[in-house]
Amino acid sequence: MDKRIKSGIDWFERKNWKPFPFQIETWENYLLGHSGLLNAPTGSGKTYALWIAFLISKLDKKPKKGLKFLWILPLRALSKDIQSAMQEATHNFGYDWKIEIRTGDTSTKDRQRQKKTPPDCLITTPESLHLLLSQKKATEYFKNLEAVVVDEWHELLGSKRGIQVELALSSFKEFSLNTIKIWGISATIGNLSEAQKVLLGGNNKQGKFISANFDKEIKIESILPDEVEKYPWAGHLGIKLIDKVLPIINQNKTTLIFTNTRSQTEIWYQQLLNKEPELAGAIAMHHGSLNNHIRTWVEEALHNGRIKVVVCTSSLDLGVDFRPVDTIIQVGGPKGVARFAQRAGRSGHRPGETSKIYFLPTHSLELIEGAALRTAIQKKDFEARIPIQMALDVLLQFMVTLAVGDGFEPDKLFKQIKNTHCYQKLTKKEWSWLLTFLKTGGESLMAYDEYHKTIIEDGKIKVTNKRMSMRHRLSIGTIVGDQVLNVKYVKGGHLGTIEEYFISKLKPGDVFWFSGKALEYVRLKDMTVQVKKSKRKTGLIPQWMGGRMPLSSQLSFHIKQKLENLRLNQLDEIELQCIQPLIERQKALSIVPKADELLIESVISKEGFHIFIFPFEGRFIHEVLAGLIAYRISVSQPITFSIAMNDYGFELLTDEVFDFEEMLSLDLFSLDNLKEDILLGINETEMAKRKFRDIASISGLIFKGFPGKNIKEKHIQASSSILFDVFTEYEPENLLLKQAHREVIEQQLEEERLIKSMRKINQQKIIYNKTNKPTPFAFPIMVDRLREKFSTETLEERVAKMQLQLENI
Repeated sequence: MDKRIKSGIDWFERKNWKPFPFQIETWENYLLGHSGLLNAPTGSGKTYALWIAFLISKLDKKPKKGLKFLWILPLRALSKDIQSAMQEATHNFGYDWKIEIRTGDTSTKDRQRQKKTPPDCLITTPESLHLLLSQKKATEYFKNLEAVVVDEWHELLGSKRGIQVELALSSFKEFSLNTIKIWGISATIGNLSEAQKVLLGGNNKQGKFISANFDKEIKIESILPDEVEKYPWAGHLGIKLIDKVLPIINQNKTTLIFTNTRSQTEIWYQQLLNKEPELAGAIAMHHGSLNNHIRTWVEEALHNGRIKVVVCTSSLDLGVDFRPVDTIIQVGGPKGVARFAQRAGRSGHRPGETSKIYFLPTHSLELIEGAALRTAIQKKDFEARIPIQMALDVLLQFMVTLAVGDGFEPDKLFKQIKNTHCYQKLTKKEWSWLLTFLKTGGESLMAYDEYHKTIIEDGKIKVTNKRMSMRHRLSIGTIVGDQVLNVKYVKGGHLGTIEEYFISKLKPGDVFWFSGKALEYVRLKDMTVQVKKSKRKTGLIPQWMGGRMPLSSQLSFHIKQKLENLRLNQLDEIELQCIQPLIERQKALSIVPKADELLIESVISKEGFHIFIFPFEGRFIHEVLAGLIAYRISVSQPITFSIAMNDYGFELLTDEVFDFEEMLSLDLFSLDNLKEDILLGINETEMAKRKFRDIASISGLIFKGFPGKNIKEKHIQASSSILFDVFTEYEPENLLLKQAHREVIEQQLEEERLIKSMRKINQQKIIYNKTNKPTPFAFPIMVDRLREKFSTETLEERVAKMQLQLENI
């Protein structure tokens, strides 16, 4: 045995541990000079797999001074635990090395010190890494770099932050005098091979894949209602089950309660305190809107076992080491198998321990989701993370980052960029456009000096303007949040705030429900949605981004399988037994569709003519499908629809009854002219304009202001809108404009999945049932539409009356 491997094993034994085979395999491959991807669950010892590999590789060697090792994380909250584990091991091996953290929380004094005297190992985030690349003599700073580890790579993959990592790695390969070893650590996702390919770029062929091969047991238990309502509605059941949640909290030392939205987190926190005041001081909240100091305190209190229960969002999904957590409760469908497994893994946070997670449905139909999650996890059917291609806004930001530092040689950088996965298809013509854009602002902006960013000096492209350099360093990053807009009457009177995502899809004249009122959209002006009252009874219902997590295709598939079991009375799971009365009522009023059938139901009520379509493809797909079908019907006859949807289906509601069977004969689900019809059915231009605002911010077209002197959002919105309109009219071939339209189609409208869904529908037999009242499948969609018309209390009363009427008919 290699004596270096033996030293690693000895270190483990001194701690009364035994290294896992995957850890030894990682050490062996590292010592052989390989890069690769390590697939390991949280709490399995992945940090030691790669850090000990680096430590033992330095035995009997005198390491050079300077930065030798980088550990990249998606969240700064993860850095302290990693640093502590690394520092202890380093001292045990007898090295006098500095392991430091560089994130947005690092003080200016510490940053300056790190710049002058680099630590041996730096733990950092993608944004802080690019700040280092923007410094003068960055080439010198990274010249002794030997290895880079990208932790939680599955979280970065498929995002623009992941592209930042790709670009940084491409630079390190050029800057370092060593052959850099690049390793990623990823939880299980559906495309691990592609994840490795993206991480390693042009070096992928030499990469090794190592799996921890832990069959970690995840015990899933659904919290069942005493009685299943035959007419369920979303959000209603969750809080009703709070009496079943309290015993779980009380019998465990520490419990995490995951919700899907920040508003749900706030509601559960308050309701638990109201129900059991003794929890005061032992319960906390954790979500992205909270102050960073509060979040840090919660994380440390969890770590030390000082608090009993934390209600949280995905902000605690990642691998912070919370050893005391006993159990997890997931409120509502997590919408993804990998997300559910990740959250489950927060309990039993050590190799060999069982993870325990409770699934709490927020309405009766979600019980099917609980059964589907169990099967999907047993079969390890995890979602893929699709990498983004050709994000030119991130590339422009990176080019300026290098230009404000030491500068770059265009031909050399082009070859470097082409080795990344994201930009492998970049053409010389596009590269030339990007260089011109940085130099002059392109065709439309060359008359304005502020867009003349770069010059050529000594054969390198550089930014020499100090003010421009400072502005760029303050703007590095790719995280952009959705804007909140004020809703006001044209003649005055403030109604509240709404997310721009929803408003971006509206056209003047569209009616939507907000604050209990039917409102006609007039215009968007200065970050304010101007509206007037409408007498129309139908209208769109706002969809909030936080509550719009799309049902994954994997989970959708397993839900359909469970529906087939229910249809055939194969009730071998407790959730299916519990929901059987609801399914029997669905069968009595309509059908439970087979896997090769598309169920469509229609019903006439006091509200009008309802059409319900059930593809079971998730909210995102249903939103686009609803707009598409509504548009195609409106082409044949003038008609206005109110649209609502959930993960199982969507509703089209109109004031007038029409022959829907005749419409079906016109092939509403045809793939012909699909893209054109979708773009006509939604306000694609406004959606692209919204995307462009983010692209303009990332690419540096718009400056958001200095610390403490941020430019108002309405000015940023106005500036980006002007640029969008200018490019559209005078420079339609502008690559950033094209990117905005492309991102709407590929990311927001999920083009690839939509086409798959449409093909599936075209192979299904359409079952059209005219029912005399709403079915259990249709009822929750109706309630979602009513939600904006009534306060919570009024809605509860209204729904209770509807349920009573329907059950007595």
